[in-house]
Amino acid sequence: MAELKVIHYDDVTVEEFPGGAHYRKLITGESDEMPVVTGIQVSPPGYATPDHSHPYVEIVTVLEGKAEVWTELCPETVNLGPCGTVVFPAKTRHGFRVVGEKPLKTYGVHVSPNRIVEPHEN
Repeated sequence: MAELKVIHYDDVTVEEFPGGAHYRKLITGESDEMPVVTGIQVSPPGYATPDHSHPYVEIVTVLEGKAEVWTELCPETVNLGPCGTVVFPAKTRHGFRVVGEKPLKTYGVHVSPNRIVEPHEN
């Protein structure tokens, strides 16, 4: 029989990122029943990710704050606010920058049993 899995945000280990952002992995992808990784990232005002890609689809939804998102698929940045979602195809170079005075909180889904970040030089 399947069991209900409950994850409490405050009980999850915090991963610190350079530049002041942090990430909490909610679903680790370690189970065959859930071959995805999900997490919540909180990034301070002005924070920007380096250009990167993933070998799988990544889906990011803004929970709080605002961001400018860029991708090699679009010549212009895209502005996202609360409830805005962006889907990055596999192997697509992308990144974001927090805009405004508030931190950015995002919920990400990595369509893979492992979170893999492939950095790119600017």
